[in-house]
Amino acid sequence: MKLIAFDFDGTLSDSEMTVLLGEREGVADEMASITERAMNDEISYAKSLRERAALLEGLEEERAEEAYGEVALRPGAADVIRRLDDYGHHVAILTGGFERGVERALESAGVADAVDTIVSNRLPIRGGRLTGGVEGSLVEGTKDEALESLAADLDVPMGQTVAVGDGANDLPMLEVAGLAVGFLPKPAVRPHCDVVVETMAELTTVFEERGVLHAVDE
Repeated sequence: MKLIAFDFDGTLSDSEMTVLLGEREGVADEMASITERAMNDEISYAKSLRERAALLEGLEEERAEEAYGEVALRPGAADVIRRLDDYGHHVAILTGGFERGVERALESAGVADAVDTIVSNRLPIRGGRLTGGVEGSLVEGTKDEALESLAADLDVPMGQTVAVGDGANDLPMLEVAGLAVGFLPKPAVRPHCDVVVETMAELTTVFEERGVLHAVDE
């Protein structure tokens, strides 16, 4: 068994969750600008996350749920997740994004049961509205810590781990994983990747070539 850890926004999904939320509050452009700066390692991820959450203060819970419902997996992502699960690997999502959006996307794609672990953040609600705060282990915590902790719990050597991500906050897990895969990685991330892919089909090929998955007979 291997431990396969995916980032979510920008990797498994091309839906930017905070932007979808920001559209409901009229702050989507500000959200996108903050996200881009963080992904290029211009500001810390924790700072960017708090700034984006603060812009959402007062957003109604129902409107937030509408946004989460628009989050979707990339074409082919569900197939990759399902095949990894079929091969008995432990599939994890380590994201600074928000658990409700991740859950809704996995449910919509029919693969909620194929993901074993989700480590994510939450936007707290009070009185039916977002508070403007953010909670979770990946606000200040880093993805290398999350990956190493999960590998230890599962008794999986780090050499048997795979990390797939695109942004600066993925760098820590990419640097400690046995195989680091950049999915359309940002310029600051690309040099730290063992291999770079642009589609889920390419990712499947990499997994087949590296023995994570066996090639499907034609």
